[in-house]
Parts: sequence; C-alpha cells; structure tokens
Amino acid sequence: MFKRLAHICIGANNLAVTENFYCNILGMKKGFEFVKNGAPYGFYAEVGETTFIEVFIQEVAANLDRPIIKHFCLEVEDLDDVILTVRERGGQITDKKMGCDRSWQAWMTDPSGVAVEIMQYTATSKQFTGEPCEVDW
Repeated sequence: MFKRLAHICIGANNLAVTENFYCNILGMKKGFEFVKNGAPYGFYAEVGETTFIEVFIQEVAANLDRPIIKHFCLEVEDLDDVILTVRERGGQITDKKMGCDRSWQAWMTDPSGVAVEIMQYTATSKQFTGEPCEVDW
C-alpha cells in the first residue's frame, strides 16, 4: 500500500541555519522554496528519489499546536562514510552503534533541536526479520 515516506514536515526556529544543516552539512539538494509575502518561509530538502523534508519557519517555541518532531530516521547504504562526510563538513554526529533492532545507527541534532537518526540496515535487522525488538532504554 505504501511505497516510501513522501515527506516529513518540521518547524525551524532559524530557517537559514536549518537550511545550512540539511543542504550543506548533510548534503541534501534543496528542492524548492516556500515564499510568504516575498520572504523565505520554508523549503523542501531532497532526501532521495521522492522523499523530502519539508521545513517551515516556526518563530514560537514548540508546543502541542506547533510541535517540532522528536526525531526522524534517514536510511543510508554506508553509515561509516556518512559519519566521515558529516564531520568533514563541520557537523556533529555520534559514533555508530548497533541498535536493539540490529541496525547500525548514529545520531545528530538539527538546529531546532530535532533528533536525526541515521540508520544502516543489516541482514538481520528486525525490520526485515519481523522478530520482536526488546528495548533497553
């Protein structure tokens, strides 16, 4: 029924800093901009194929009416390469670790405080095996 995540929408407290994070540090291509009253209001960042991150300026702090999401996950082919590239571009990212779902993961935080999980599946990832995943957090 579903092909892939089309996009996830997040709020940004500082649009320019957030664009730098996604487009320069993570290396995503800017798809297009949203403009309101002649001024930048948001943008689409291309994650891959037809999956995007949709970003809109959010001047007020996150709340139930205007939440900034807790985290989202981006799948990659080579997590070691991504970690190296992000660090070379001046970004901060954790070392990789094996998650309880048997997938490799590393974590970042965007400028508005949204956690970004970078994941590389393995042949035994529970996403493929369907086995229960006992959490340890």
